[in-house]
Amino acid sequence: MKYIAYGPDGTAESLHVAEGPSPVPVSGEILIEVHYAGVNRPDVLQRMGRYTPPPGASPVLGLEVAGRVAAIGAEVSQWQPGDVVCALVPGGGYAQLCVTPARHALPIPSGLSVAEAAGLPENWFTVWANLIDLAGLRSGEWVLIHGGSSGIGLAAIQLARHVGALPIVTVGNDEKVRFCREFGAAEAINYRTEDFVLRTQEFTAGAGVDVVLDMVGGSYIPRNVALLRRDGRLVFIAFLLGSRCELDFGPIMYKRLRVMGSTMRPRSVQEKAAIRDALAREIWPAFASGRLRTHLFATFPFQQAAEAHRLMESSRHIGKIVLQFG
Repeated sequence: MKYIAYGPDGTAESLHVAEGPSPVPVSGEILIEVHYAGVNRPDVLQRMGRYTPPPGASPVLGLEVAGRVAAIGAEVSQWQPGDVVCALVPGGGYAQLCVTPARHALPIPSGLSVAEAAGLPENWFTVWANLIDLAGLRSGEWVLIHGGSSGIGLAAIQLARHVGALPIVTVGNDEKVRFCREFGAAEAINYRTEDFVLRTQEFTAGAGVDVVLDMVGGSYIPRNVALLRRDGRLVFIAFLLGSRCELDFGPIMYKRLRVMGSTMRPRSVQEKAAIRDALAREIWPAFASGRLRTHLFATFPFQQAAEAHRLMESSRHIGKIVLQFG
């Protein structure tokens, strides 16, 4: 099969088409003929040597795909060859063929294209696990979402609205401000021209927010803590500005705050399957009914993976970027 490899220098320019043996599904796995693969920030970090795959995972980039089931391993009953699915994968998505646990696959939601569906799993598994399972986001609460125009950000906006919460997002330009407001954000703040702490306090009449979903870290950490109201929850999913800061822990104590975070890839098959089941039950029907939506920004032939990564690194995109294989 053909797949996308990268060179030792870790640059986008080092991405290239290579050939290697096709994977074979073992018990409990399915083999997917990949039609589209989602491009995500962890792919860029792995290429740069800053995100190590967990033991046993494929070294090939790619954490989400959509395509046709080509073969099934033993003890797989929920899928058959020929079924069209999207799936969270443990690596190996940037390839013509990819294996993943059968319990991590989902049908294509009615009304969505295969390309759109390829950009759902990584983001939706992540926002569900962090906003619902960890933070317990509830109806009527305020949530501040950093990186609001990213794939994660747009999924978080939709999930917040789905459960009756009120999302505020930070973004990097006025076009993204307009887009996110139209997409469901109660407010969008251009962090390059406005102080997001002051604007959030103004918008919430000084009350602050109940939950912060942060992928930035660094200097944002004490500012996030300052914005949380009593019993607030700060959830980390990435640290684009680093994981270190100087922080006064007093507000965490007297406001009874909870600070938490998680990554998706090292989770067990069973943990990811539980998230998949929750999405199938609570989220996929809402896509089928049109109550939830996604936004596909750009599609690149897999041979142009370097261009896709350069776009991801530029942060000029809004929503999802996918590679086309099929």
